Amino acid sequence: MSSFKSLVSLSSVVNGGSNNGVPGEIHVIVGPMFAGKSTALLRRIKSESNNGRNVAMIKSSKDTRYAKDSVVTHDGVRFPCWALPDLSCFQEKFGFDAYEKLDVIGIDEAQFFGDLYEFCCKAAEKDGKTIVIAGLDGDYLRRSFGSVLDVIPLADTVTKLTARCEMCGKRAFFTLRKVGETQTELIGGAESYMPVCRQHYVNGQAVIGAATRTVLETGHINKDITVPELLEPTCVSS
Repeated sequence: MSSFKSLVSLSSVVNGGSNNGVPGEIHVIVGPMFAGKSTALLRRIKSESNNGRNVAMIKSSKDTRYAKDSVVTHDGVRFPCWALPDLSCFQEKFGFDAYEKLDVIGIDEAQFFGDLYEFCCKAAEKDGKTIVIAGLDGDYLRRSFGSVLDVIPLADTVTKLTARCEMCGKRAFFTLRKVGETQTELIGGAESYMPVCRQHYVNGQAVIGAATRTVLETGHINKDITVPELLEPTCVSS
């Protein structure tokens, strides 16, 4: 056992990254839409910056809802960022020398990065960076979304946030899509999604399914009726 420990210690010295062989950290923030994930991420990044650490923020270039070059929370708080199609190009675009001096990297809307797992492994374990990611843990069908859940086994901490159910006010763990599109990636805000509890998610899926069948059968779309209005008669909060 002692010889194994010696080999591990020697390997740490030989294979150490740019931070003198000291590994970094990985922190994951997940939850449904409107749970305050971006707010929690920005709070952490600002705290690290205030403590004298060099920070950088990244988001997917797919997310252009509020601003192209900033992470923006739903209540309007902004933080400048790098909008990238993938994470593998970050080091080159940020600058190799600047990257060496970087301490903390925040990643918002992490579910949109297909190379998230590989980036986190390298940045934290080889380069010694602290990585803080925020993203959806599931899509509108409650299936794994992107690579966010793949990173959890690597993480030092995992924070699961909840929102407030738009129908009854209970804790909301899920995201209900209010429109008929079925593709997994549909960028949108309150016009397309709402946070719901388990009861209203199940009932909402049933209502949307019935409405979709009606449209297919009749060809008529009633644009004046919203998902919350359709849900009201079918759901009774306990």
